[in-house]
This record gives sequence, structure tokens and C-alpha cells, in this order.
Amino acid sequence: MERDKHLPLTETVYYILLALVEPAHGYLIMQKVEELSGGQVRMAAGTLYGAIENLMKQKFIQPVASEDSRRKVYAITDKGLDILRMDLERMKHMINVTTDRLS
Repeated sequence: MERDKHLPLTETVYYILLALVEPAHGYLIMQKVEELSGGQVRMAAGTLYGAIENLMKQKFIQPVASEDSRRKVYAITDKGLDILRMDLERMKHMINVTTDRLS
């Protein structure tokens, strides 16, 4: 099977998609990414919003309705979930092969 052209995801994109399994606005996305990464990934607002624009162009995330009209809320799409799962499988394979080789 041929690898998807979007793989591997960058660490930042991976965590953004993972954070958006539950809809969130920008500041909450930044908090979730930092939390999910154990503090290893911290983003500036400009970095986040650039990534959001790219992810929307690729149809990995989409804006969703929100009760707060001042904040844009985003959620992962089915296509985004698929690419996230594919990258997870890619990383699992790498871990298994590495574990076997180093054992």
C-alpha cells in the first residue's frame, strides 16, 4: 500500500488533530496540545492559526457552530480522523520494527 502524501504528520499537526477530536476554539486547542504533549509542544497563536488554515484547506478540520459568536470553533473531519489513524499505524509499525531490531 502506498503511503499517503500527507504522512508523516508533523508533531504539531498530529497534536492539533488529536485535540480536535472534541470541538475546540483556538486558545483551547493550544492548551490541549500542550497538555497532550506533556508540555513538549507549545504553540504561538500565529503558528496555530497558520496550521488551522492549512488543515481546513486539506479538509482535515472544519469550523463548527458555536454558542459564542466571538470564537471560531473547529472539529476534526472524517478525513482528518483517517489521516490521524494512518499516522498512528505508521508510528506503531516503526516502534514494533525498532523494538524487534534492538531486542
